[in-house]
Amino acid sequence: MTSLSQPLSVMKPAYDVVVVGSGYGGGVAAARLSQAGKSVCVIERGKEYLPGDFPTRFPELKNSLRIRGGKADLGSDTALYDFRVGSDIHVLTGCGLGGGSLINAGVAMRPKPSDLDGTHWPQFLLNDPQFETGFDEAAKVLAPEICPETAGIDKFHALRSSAEILGRSAEPAAMTISFSDRNNVFGMEQKACTLCGDCCSGCNVGAKTTVASTYLAEAARLGCDIFSEVQAKYLERHEAGWRVTIETSGDTEFGAGQKSRTIETENIVLAAGTLGSTELLLRSREQGLPISDRLGQGFSANGDMIAFAYDSDSEVNAIGVGHPAKLEDKKIGPFVSGLFPVSAGEGKEFLVQDGSLPSSSAPLLPLFFMANGRILGSLQSLMKGVYQGPIAQTEIFFIVGHDNAGGRIELNNGKLHISWPEVQEQKIYAAIEEQLQKIAEAKGAKMITNPLANTAMGRIPASTHPLGGCRMGNTPAEGVVDHKGQVFNPEGGVHRGLYVWDGAIIPTSLGVNPLLTITALVERNAALLVRQLGE
Repeated sequence: MTSLSQPLSVMKPAYDVVVVGSGYGGGVAAARLSQAGKSVCVIERGKEYLPGDFPTRFPELKNSLRIRGGKADLGSDTALYDFRVGSDIHVLTGCGLGGGSLINAGVAMRPKPSDLDGTHWPQFLLNDPQFETGFDEAAKVLAPEICPETAGIDKFHALRSSAEILGRSAEPAAMTISFSDRNNVFGMEQKACTLCGDCCSGCNVGAKTTVASTYLAEAARLGCDIFSEVQAKYLERHEAGWRVTIETSGDTEFGAGQKSRTIETENIVLAAGTLGSTELLLRSREQGLPISDRLGQGFSANGDMIAFAYDSDSEVNAIGVGHPAKLEDKKIGPFVSGLFPVSAGEGKEFLVQDGSLPSSSAPLLPLFFMANGRILGSLQSLMKGVYQGPIAQTEIFFIVGHDNAGGRIELNNGKLHISWPEVQEQKIYAAIEEQLQKIAEAKGAKMITNPLANTAMGRIPASTHPLGGCRMGNTPAEGVVDHKGQVFNPEGGVHRGLYVWDGAIIPTSLGVNPLLTITALVERNAALLVRQLGE
């Protein structure tokens, strides 16, 4: 795969469409509007990564992390992992050309129909056949596959036995990963997955079906200008549409000593992720742009939890070996190989998924478990390495479910803050801990459901699937955007040409990994905009 980013010197003063962010929403917007013949510019705060660029050793992993929150502000603004430390909840997101697709699990699932209801979702959207078409288009591009070697993966065997303890049955997961050498729908070459287990630190094989290898590659082929290490600060109306103030986020400059400039456009698509898009609108409102009072409300963590069944009764082998492989005789499998649902009461379920940690994190893991009171086993792992002993017998669970979307994203003294004082009282967390404890007891393991509890981060939930903040609604009193993602003007109607197309517009938790739903929503909204611009 060749580089998609352009030098900043070629950036034009104006485009038909400016897309802020390059994850699933931004990628769809760039590709579909470029296909419609529009001049499109994509700006991405993070760096561009090609296969082989992702961290493979702990020092590289450490340098790929930015931590922000409270008084902390550590690491580069372009770091691959963006970790927001909060007083109520922590959030981890990806930063780079391709957004979260670079480091996510890649689990592609549709929500249950009962979780897309007219109480929270605009009925016009739910009744629109184009939404169903959006799911079809998303599946065609992302091409989720089930790993053909799932039956031989140790951590899937462990997950299946865990499911049986709870009277459930684990099924293989469909992943946005290629398990054979092939060209994807846009003609980009993808290599076969080597089952190295390093998906969540970035795929150095080139097997992962990221936004960069699909939608963005198609956009670039059609002439879309893509720029990395550039971030939008705020936007404002001008006579012909919108003016966006941007800054370089890395060491680059627009010209000699020039770190900021503006771009003008008739249409702007905000797709910087739940936190990024909400923050940009909050800053724009401070500059005088009228936006609904609902802005920042309705934040959801999607019921996320990570847990460890430490030192269980069998081999799990959930620590990645990397590419090239550090150990030739171990096949870890994809980040998630399988999943099973568990009742959370009140007609809701949560999904238990097996997980793996990247090889670059291996040196840290024994020390991590020391912090959680497993000193003896951790010392054994320090001596043996993490590929045998207690850590090799540790099952990793990634869980998604439901919460009440009761969080709020705010700006405090110019810094982003997530407020959700009652988040730990969510019933979902108690239900998850109760069921996972049954698994641990049956396997003779120590269940750690809050891995940050004995660290400086405290007993605070963490999410990798933040949603909401610019949620959809029928009116400005209900939401920030309409069913098309167009931003409401509380003074009347909508802001013509201003859209939010990412997880920020989703009004509730989904109960599944959100990538397919976000992609489907934006496929639908992009088709509507293309039709409108052609009239």
